[in-house]
This record gives sequence, structure tokens and C-alpha cells, in this order.
Amino acid sequence: MHKPLSGIRVLTIEQYGAGPYGTQLLASLGADVIKIENPATGGDSARHVGPHGLGEADSEFFQTFNRNKRSVALDLKDATDREKFERLVKTADAVANNLRGDQPAKLKLDYAALSGIKPSIVCAHLSAYGRGGAREAWPGYDYLMQAEAGFLSLTGEPDAPPARFGLSMVDFMTGTMMATGLVSAILGAQRTGRGCDVDVSLLDTALHQLSYPATWYLNEGTQTRRVARSAHPSVAPSQLFRTADGWIFLMCQLPKFWEIFCREAGCEALLEDERFATPRARAQNRDALTRELDAVLQAATTADWMVRLGGKVPVAPVHDLAQALAAPDAQGLVETVDHPAKPDGLKLLREPFRINGERPSGTRAPRLGEHTEDVLGGDS
Repeated sequence: MHKPLSGIRVLTIEQYGAGPYGTQLLASLGADVIKIENPATGGDSARHVGPHGLGEADSEFFQTFNRNKRSVALDLKDATDREKFERLVKTADAVANNLRGDQPAKLKLDYAALSGIKPSIVCAHLSAYGRGGAREAWPGYDYLMQAEAGFLSLTGEPDAPPARFGLSMVDFMTGTMMATGLVSAILGAQRTGRGCDVDVSLLDTALHQLSYPATWYLNEGTQTRRVARSAHPSVAPSQLFRTADGWIFLMCQLPKFWEIFCREAGCEALLEDERFATPRARAQNRDALTRELDAVLQAATTADWMVRLGGKVPVAPVHDLAQALAAPDAQGLVETVDHPAKPDGLKLLREPFRINGERPSGTRAPRLGEHTEDVLGGDS
């Protein structure tokens, strides 16, 4: 497979999820991503995250975020190991970290410290609250950002407690933002010979993801609220509906889809109902429309409706995790990699992009310090 980042080397001092997610994207695209891990502290904390361990200093959680990387055991606070690290910097295009915002300067991982070693080096920093602000030393995690950035107030049913997303999407988005900034800065450094600092934070990314509800509020004072059935705030029908055996998500974002749905579902009479005659009317009479469509859709199973409606109107079944991973579209994303703790191999999800039609394949995440000798040679 063509690897567009082949020849790019990234050193990374990273923990847990957000940073490793971003650098794994780079590794899957061909970058030589080298994890610098302190053996005295057990390396990346994700190695010890349960419930599914894979032997000493390894876990299925760690394997999820660290495929295709190499691991070098160094303690950056040790003078000898620091010298080895700085020699590695001379061979690298970027140094990434997802430490607390006050740590890069203390550990001399910023551009001010590393540019003297290599002027073209890019220093990418991912932290909870950013560097240089009042909260730079604060620890922080995805769920906290969802709470503070307003996500919990937008998720779930109106009469239920605030609810977080079921996945750590702020971590994943911030890791992606870091990867984007890092690659962009490397391109700039290749042109100019001068690197830079690139900063992203969990909170900035979460706030950025408020997107169009933020635009509506900032300009019109409109505060988007939770709507029953996970409905779109201004379009109807665009929400969950009951079927004979579960749920289906229907999204008639355009008038044509409303008309097609009514014809295909056998409820053409609703097209003549004044309550639902226009997009505005349907939104204003959402509760009545929900009752009408529940009655229609409960006449058949979710699978039956997918056969009747699929490809004609925007519609999807509501799957649980097992159903989602068993679906045909998921099969191309699942790969099995060799792992000493799994005789039949370890199943993981590939990255979602394709290069020339091919999905990147991977190798297992490294053991702690597995590549120290290979990378450092006589310096190890």
C-alpha cells in the first residue's frame, strides 16, 4: 500500500487516548512513530487500563491506540537518556506530546528548547486546557470537556439528567486536530527550514465542535436545547421512531425526502395534512407528527423498513455494539493482527481512510522498550 507519510519520523511522549489516537493515524499513513516511554513508571498508562489485559504492561485498550508504532525506553529526566533523546531529535521531523500544559516547557519539549538542536523541528502539544493559560497545569479528560463545553446539555432526552456521548469523541477529535496541525507544520518546515510549536487542547476542540448551534447563539441568541427522540433542533421528521421490534432513525432533511417517505411508507394522506404541509409546519407540530409516524412505522420491523426505505430516504437501523460490528459495512474495517497473548490473533479496527482504494493494515502495538536497541543502536 502507498504510505504518503513514509520517511517522516515523529517522536512522541504520550499517554492514554487523545495523543496516541492522533499519532496512530500518522503511523498508519506511513510515519515512523516512536513512543518515548519511561520504564520506571511503566510507560504509557494505557498499558495498564483494564478490563482486558494482554500480559505484562499491555492491554486491549493500549493496542487500540498504538498500532504500527515503535517503543523506546528513555527517562527524559535522566541526563544520559536526555542526551540519547536529543540525538534522536536530530533525526526527527516532529516531537509530539499530550502532557499537561505546564509540562512541555519543564521537560524542554517545546520549540524554544528543541530548535537549537534542529531548527526545522515541529513541536506538537496536546493538553487539556492549553499551554500558557490559568489552567495549564490542570489535569483533564474527555468527559470533563463534554460537560464544560455544553455537550451534556445537548445530549439525551429533555426530562433526563445531562448525558455524555457513549464514546470519547473529544479525545478522538483532538488527536485528529493535532495530527492535522503537525503534518501541516512539517510541510511548512520543509519549505522554510523553520519549525514551530503547534498547540491543540481538549477544551478548545470541544468548544469548536459546538459548530452551528454556536453560530446561532452568537448571532441570534438562540440556545439549542435537547429535543425528545434525539431529534434535529429545527427539522422534522428527523429523529428516532419506534418500529415493531425496535427503533429506526429517519432524517427527512429535504422536502423531497418527506414526500418519498410518505409514498413508500403508504401514508400519502399525511402529505395533505395542513399540520405537516411545509417544513416549518412539520417542525412546529413535531409531537403530533411523531405520534402519526410511530403508528405507521410500528406496523413493520426495523429490517422490513430498511428494505422498503433504504437508499430512497435517509434512514438507519439503531444497532447495539454487537449488531454494528456484525453488519456487512463493518467487515472491511476489522483486521486481525498477530499478538503473543492471542493465539488466534487480536481483532482491531483499521483506520477509516483508504489510499488508492486500499485500507491501511497494521501491526500490533509495541512492548515497552521493544525497539530501544533498534532505534538507538550502540546508544541503547
